[in-house]
Amino acid sequence: MSDLLWDDVKCFFDLDLMGSLPDVRVPNASVEDWQSVLDLVAEKGWECQYSEGKSVLPVPRAEAVLSRPANAQCPELRVWPTADVLAVFRFDADDEVDFDVDLRELQGQARLDVLRGFLREIGRRLGKPVLMDPEGDSGHPVLGFDVEADRVVVLAEPLVR
Repeated sequence: MSDLLWDDVKCFFDLDLMGSLPDVRVPNASVEDWQSVLDLVAEKGWECQYSEGKSVLPVPRAEAVLSRPANAQCPELRVWPTADVLAVFRFDADDEVDFDVDLRELQGQARLDVLRGFLREIGRRLGKPVLMDPEGDSGHPVLGFDVEADRVVVLAEPLVR
C-alpha cells in the first residue's frame, strides 16, 4: 500500500492551484550531490537526454556542467523514471539540485506512486530532503521526501480554491 493516497493529496496536483510545473528541489546540495543524481540515473537505467541549447550530448560529469561560464546557456537533463513521466533537471546552481515535473503526467494513484518512488530514490541516495513547491513559489513545499521517516510526506495543509 502506498504511503500517500491520491484522494488525500490530489489538491497538490491541481494545475490551477500548483501550476503545471511545480518546482522540485534538494536544498543545501553540492557538486557531489549533483554527481550522485547523475550516477543514480545511470544505475537505475532511467532513460535520459542531456542537452545544451539544441545540442544533445553525452551526460558529462557534474563538475564539468556546473563549472561552465556564467554566460553559457543552462543545460538540462531530461529523465524518464517511467515512459510516461518526465523530470527535467536544470543545472542552475551547484548548491541546489532542482527539477520540474509536469502535473498533467501525474494524475491518479499509479502516477503519484511513480513520483513518490522517484523522490524517495533521490532522497535516499543523497540523504537529504527532496521538496516539491508550487510553480514559482519556492520555499513553500507541499510534499517531500523526509529523510528520518524514509518516505514522502505531506508538508502543507491541503490547498483549496
